[in-house]
Amino acid sequence: MSMYDDMILDWDKMAGLIPALVQDADSGAILMQGYMNLDALDATQRDGFVTFYSRSKQRLWRKGETSGHTLSVVSIKADCDGDSLLIAARPAGPVCHTGAQTCFGDEALPSIGFIGSLERIIEERLSASPEESYTARLMAKGIRKIAQKVGEEGVEVALAGVAEGDEALINESADLIFHLLVLLKARGLSLAQVAACLKERHR
Repeated sequence: MSMYDDMILDWDKMAGLIPALVQDADSGAILMQGYMNLDALDATQRDGFVTFYSRSKQRLWRKGETSGHTLSVVSIKADCDGDSLLIAARPAGPVCHTGAQTCFGDEALPSIGFIGSLERIIEERLSASPEESYTARLMAKGIRKIAQKVGEEGVEVALAGVAEGDEALINESADLIFHLLVLLKARGLSLAQVAACLKERHR
């Protein structure tokens, strides 16, 4: 075993390799699994992008080195036995070579975790033409208009909650969450910060 940046890792168990699971830092979805040796872990921590050791190519392999769909590291943790790693990362595009968001298929995305992915979709749409994207059009109108939309959607959620059926309440809630995400983005904030606030309140 060796100590590495406060992680005690058992490199001997698998002849110098450790399996590494990559998890979406925002949605919580498991994106892929690869293997790391000490050099791959060094490169990952040094450069901030997930780098594996390719057993087939017998060399280090940065995820996305040809596709551009890299994985930006947020955190790295070892399990209790020190023989596997969990890496939280943010993907720049689909993770799987098939075009799926994860190597386990798009159906592996947890429904609640999609909200984290929606933040990235909103960010991507900001670069679109306002004529083509509602999100870009709304953002172009400024923070006051976005805040107004959040207020309107909040009222519609409340009305649906007391006067309409479940489907209406779900749809209005979806509209509210979407516009809230746009408002947070417009202020340079994220849903993760809101979640951290809630977590702190309920300790």
